[in-house]
Amino acid sequence: MSVLRVGHINIRVLDMDESVNHYCNVLGMEMVHKDDAGNVYLKGWDEWDKYSVVLSQEESAGMNHIAFKVKSDGDLDSYKQRIADYGISVEEDAAGALPFIGRSLRFNLPSGHEMRLYAEKEFVGTAVGSTNPEPWPDGLRGAGVHWLDHALLMCELDPEKAVNKVAESTQFMIDVLDFYLVEQVMVGPDGDIQAATWLSTSNTPHDIAFVGGPVQGLHHCAFFLDSWDDVLKAADVMSKNKVKVDVTPQRHGITRGYTIYAFDPSGNRFETFGGLGYLAQPDRPVTTWTEDELGRGIFYHTGELVESFTSVYT
Repeated sequence: MSVLRVGHINIRVLDMDESVNHYCNVLGMEMVHKDDAGNVYLKGWDEWDKYSVVLSQEESAGMNHIAFKVKSDGDLDSYKQRIADYGISVEEDAAGALPFIGRSLRFNLPSGHEMRLYAEKEFVGTAVGSTNPEPWPDGLRGAGVHWLDHALLMCELDPEKAVNKVAESTQFMIDVLDFYLVEQVMVGPDGDIQAATWLSTSNTPHDIAFVGGPVQGLHHCAFFLDSWDDVLKAADVMSKNKVKVDVTPQRHGITRGYTIYAFDPSGNRFETFGGLGYLAQPDRPVTTWTEDELGRGIFYHTGELVESFTSVYT
């Protein structure tokens, strides 16, 4: 029984035409489907399942849900029981409730974010195929992102009220969904408040992350690129398309990844994340960052936090 990877994210947008243009022509994703409700489904060129991003036009930006793919259909029964035993309400949806997906589980994390688990999604293959593939396809647009890599979710954190949804959600992911902790930020006078965590279910530095804030929300979703050169090209593409950039090309101390943060037309933050950083393993020692080094942990080159990075999210 195992969770394989992040499967898709459902993002709320304010203007569908602007959003489709952004995700297709700036990030370089492909639109694969539009349903009767107007939701648009997208995939990266290096993804083999039907889609990884769903855009839903609504009155406010943010995230409706994030979904993870599990190894087999039978795993859903085991996870359903484990989630219920943990004290969290979980519902099962029939095949097709999520388009092109088999039966799925629906529940809320301790943070309040909605999560789905599923085992089956329509297979379509990558843009280069699986037999004698080229390293990349012709005709890539924009940044040419490979795949949806991870998401960072904002969780309520108020030490004065003894509320720490970062710690609660982190423990749930470990105890119930078999993720493991890769990195963490510890703050407070005694350095004992878990303010941010990065968790993996694979060998990447993180498949999901949680960071504390005044209210829950979506901090960003991230798309994978190969290298530093690709990250710089993505910055050029964003500049050419007048995309609002939050943080220009940088290296993270946390995860060691190369990064750019910017906003889609609705104000949802996204990241183009380059390089794997390091090979994560369940027995790798957890990396801990202290409050006095937090700036360098997030933005290694400058060692300084960007105000909007910690205060603006959807």
